Amino acid sequence: MHDTAASRQIEARALQAQTEAGQLMARAGLAVARLALTLGRPEGTFWVLCGPGNNGGDGLVAARWLHRQGHAVRVILAGSPEQLPADARQAFIDAQAAGVPFAEALPPHPFRARAVIDALLGLGQTRPLEGRLAELARWSNEQTGPVLSVDLPSGMNGDTGQPTGDVTVRAQATLSLLTLKPGLFTGQGRDLAGALWWDDLGAHPNQEPGPATAWITGEEDARSLYPPRQHGQHKGSFGDLWVLAGARGMTGAALLAGRSGLAGGAGRVYVSLLDQHPPLDCDPVHPELMFRRPDAWQAPDVLESATVVCGCGGGDAVRLLLPEVLARARRLVLDADGLNAVAADGGLQDALRARADRGLVTVLTPHPLEAARLAGCSSSAIQADRIAHARALAAQLRAVVLLKGSGTVVATPMDSCWINPTGHGGLACPGSGDILAGWLGATWSAQPASGDAVTDAARVAAASAWLHGRAAMQAQPRPHGPVLADTLIAAMAGQLNAGA
Repeated sequence: MHDTAASRQIEARALQAQTEAGQLMARAGLAVARLALTLGRPEGTFWVLCGPGNNGGDGLVAARWLHRQGHAVRVILAGSPEQLPADARQAFIDAQAAGVPFAEALPPHPFRARAVIDALLGLGQTRPLEGRLAELARWSNEQTGPVLSVDLPSGMNGDTGQPTGDVTVRAQATLSLLTLKPGLFTGQGRDLAGALWWDDLGAHPNQEPGPATAWITGEEDARSLYPPRQHGQHKGSFGDLWVLAGARGMTGAALLAGRSGLAGGAGRVYVSLLDQHPPLDCDPVHPELMFRRPDAWQAPDVLESATVVCGCGGGDAVRLLLPEVLARARRLVLDADGLNAVAADGGLQDALRARADRGLVTVLTPHPLEAARLAGCSSSAIQADRIAHARALAAQLRAVVLLKGSGTVVATPMDSCWINPTGHGGLACPGSGDILAGWLGATWSAQPASGDAVTDAARVAAASAWLHGRAAMQAQPRPHGPVLADTLIAAMAGQLNAGA
């Protein structure tokens, strides 16, 4: 996917490559019209809201196509035709010549359009919607027909997925043109954009699209890390997972991480509870879990092979373990209270950074508030630009960062970035993060070593987030409530065989 700056460069090259003026806009408008016909109601009027730029030109072309096909259309143009860019100005002239009906007044509520085409603003939105643009956006949200946004929902920043102000179009579908924009996949973008469609307008076959801002984690990327097991393999082939978690009153977090690690395929899973007087030494649901003292993971044979997941429900007790964990764990997933302890202690931050110098790889799995503590800012600041903050944290702490939330972002210290397209609000529940941490650790433990351990860890993090989200969507397609832990773990395990 490409951010605003990269998308503008691609658009400029596509415009230079077109063989006649307006060719790219003609393709865009036709694509919009076809999708509007597919998504719209069987009867009624298409209302096309056109802004003062080329996005409005795409809407004008779509309106002309729909009108020529005999469909009822009304166009509202926000702004002066004389001030439209050249191609959009020509689209306006062509629409007038074709007899497309224009309107000034909006129909009163209640009203249901066949579909509303939001062509008010496209790429590069940073300012709040005001005046006529805000009025049209509000009306599109209040009428009850489907809304199709062209390129981006008007009032949404395409780089961050956040609204630019108080008024933003909430679309049922968005047709992204030429490039996919990062904001469509993270922040509030998924809620604002609805179902996402993409049309490259025939531009990319003849040109290089340019360096990507971020990559979308795909199903093939995720499933490639879970090949079928061979007959000759044994549990030692899949590594050991060591869970250091579960302070007093939070034993459940450790059990969830351990159970998830079992389902995720670790060869052996050990749990070290951080309660000085642990309430149990066996998991009655999964007796395969092996319980050990909190210092047992430091045995030489364990240090060589184990992946450590540390912090899930760790409370204050995890602080005492972290100096040794940071110094000695070869592969480390740091979650929850482990992250909070690092955020509060500059010495632990230095120890975390120093791991990279010794070839020790760390994956941090913060939610926005934990990320804010690490970055020394507010959670709202993190959410305002999730991609930038994930990258900054990865560079600052020299670790792979998996920033949880809608559109989970995985970033590396080398500035590589992946965004996860799966999952929904049903994952906003206790235990979800513990399950992800355990699964990530298990997946990582089973991977063979390669020459790029950091990229390997990032790929594991991205794949785990994809599978975590996909399982939630399979288990509960309509997220009216939480996806509970046992359901989620079972669904994730089931995903390993999906499509096999």
